[in-house]
Amino acid sequence: MSNYDNLQQRAINTIRFLSADGVQKANSGHPGLPMGTAAIAYTIWTRHLKINPANPEWPDRDRFILSGGHGSMLLYSMLYLSGFDLSLEELKNFRQWGSKTPGHPEYGLTPGVETTTGPLGQGLGNGVGMAIAEAHLASEFNQPDQTIVDHTTYAIVTDGDLMEGVASEAASLAGHLKLGKLIYLYDDNHISIEGSTAIAFTEDRAKRFEAYGWQVLRVDDGNDVEKIDAAIKTAKKDPRPSIIICHTTIGYGLPTKQGTEKAHGEPPGEEELAKAKENAGWPTTEKFYVPEDVLESFRTIKSAGVEKEKKWQDAFNKYKKAYPELAAEFERRMAGKLPENSLDGLKKFDADPKGMASRISSGTIINDIAAKLPELMGGSADLAPSNKTWINSSKAFQSDNPAGRNLHFGVREHGMGAVVNGMAYHKGLIPYGATFLVFSDYMRGALRVSAISHLPSIWVFTHDSIGLGEDGPTHQPVEHLMSLRLIPNLSVIRPADANEVREAWMAAVNRKHGPTALILSRQNLPTIDRTKFANENGLHKGAYVIADLGDKKPEIILMASGSEVDLIIKAGEKLQAEGKSVRLISFPSWDLFEAQSQSYKDEVLDPKVEKRIAVEAGIKLGWEKWVGTKGVVVGMNSYGASAPAETLFKEFGFSVDNVYQVAKGLF
Repeated sequence: MSNYDNLQQRAINTIRFLSADGVQKANSGHPGLPMGTAAIAYTIWTRHLKINPANPEWPDRDRFILSGGHGSMLLYSMLYLSGFDLSLEELKNFRQWGSKTPGHPEYGLTPGVETTTGPLGQGLGNGVGMAIAEAHLASEFNQPDQTIVDHTTYAIVTDGDLMEGVASEAASLAGHLKLGKLIYLYDDNHISIEGSTAIAFTEDRAKRFEAYGWQVLRVDDGNDVEKIDAAIKTAKKDPRPSIIICHTTIGYGLPTKQGTEKAHGEPPGEEELAKAKENAGWPTTEKFYVPEDVLESFRTIKSAGVEKEKKWQDAFNKYKKAYPELAAEFERRMAGKLPENSLDGLKKFDADPKGMASRISSGTIINDIAAKLPELMGGSADLAPSNKTWINSSKAFQSDNPAGRNLHFGVREHGMGAVVNGMAYHKGLIPYGATFLVFSDYMRGALRVSAISHLPSIWVFTHDSIGLGEDGPTHQPVEHLMSLRLIPNLSVIRPADANEVREAWMAAVNRKHGPTALILSRQNLPTIDRTKFANENGLHKGAYVIADLGDKKPEIILMASGSEVDLIIKAGEKLQAEGKSVRLISFPSWDLFEAQSQSYKDEVLDPKVEKRIAVEAGIKLGWEKWVGTKGVVVGMNSYGASAPAETLFKEFGFSVDNVYQVAKGLF
């Protein structure tokens, strides 16, 4: 029987050549991965993947991640062929303006895309978060006589993924946690952009994953559907996460480019592609060719998926009758809805000149919210005692206790970021991850992807300035706060006292279409007397007038975020005592303020008042927008130093007297 007559082989070739045609038409893209892994994708999607293309949001679906997002045409081909709402015309518009088929998969843009991938290693880490979410929700909602959460996370991972440090961090954690619902198929083609992986990547990957605690399986021919199928079946039986090392050929079928770096990231060329099709017995004149019987065969994935979801829904309806409260809670959480008034009654803090560190008040609020919202779940990169992120009413999530809501991420900041994002992609949880602000650099790739993907991940960054003290400049964030503000769609909030912390957490939990970074102090912050100064609810508008001091219209505006708000209050009172009229502004969030109407912005930052000072213990860059051409920024131009926090604040100009003197100089 010829290849052309064999339905399975023609289906695999359809995947190959649809993908290659898309890259060739765009004259841009990566044909190598799709052509080399077509049989792997075929096996996963037709024999194992539990999905319903008619409803991409079915809660108990399996998740599929293309971690090597550069091979996106593979995923788009599978989505189209299996019946998702993605037309053949969209495949023809690959990498074009306004299409649903961008160069790398984007979550929320293309139906059926579970993760935004492309930055290598991120998808691998996301899958770990998805598996954690599945295990935790199963422990919460499944009953001895009823199972409603039971799905697997699959991924195709690449040499590039495995080279990235984030993958090592996430894989190590997955092995420790024994996440058996995690099955990765490794496209082991030994080629990267610069050539053979022998030039830089020669460790024994199998032994590495065995050391992590994974089951390691091998398939010597990545085109052998039966061997791939058997390996997946074996993987499903093991309580450990599994990686199936599939020996593949990049750009399989391209007569002169297969097995070389030239197949990785450039169009195959018309002649090369035509010859590949000819050798496979494939029509060479028709682009984007899909045989009718092949499409009909693939579309059984959709009809079977409808039946699978119906069967699950019938079971869920029985569950609903037996456990109505649990069923309602499951539906609420998977829909991402909060109970009405769920955040009412969070702790309010009394005025206190000594106050507390905002990381401390954050710990209190985390526990208040956790008592009201069982979906709040997260942890720290080995810093929970310092970050104050432990949920006291729960234990740690471990392989023998998946019901735990506290995650020990270990010293794995980047892995933590990717895992938290995976939990957010999965849904059903409000995930958070914490570390010192200075180490946000270690997880910036995951932060950026969370913003691109509009994920409601919550990032808790403590020890936010030179106020860290004696640990010195390596641990004192100076440029970090400003650099986080540069990330589009990341809401950055630096609260001034315990009550602003409460409001910041409320803003983060209520935010559904983007991540939030909470910037918190190590040192104590006075709890502002709200009988004397404006209500902390103003935080939700990003900046607000906490007081107008003096009998006249404001002559000068003092603004600050976080710990420096107390400085401007005291400096303002000193100026008031000399007869000056001063406006004091707490400015916890630039992005929230930017979202307000121009009339509100002008109401807070009166355009008529040109004398302005901004005070923040970080790099000055950016504050010029708010202080104007005649204003002054009291900030940092250098790294910090090792000394007690009080000494550092004085030496670097963050003192009441210095702010007062700077203000006097404007008159």
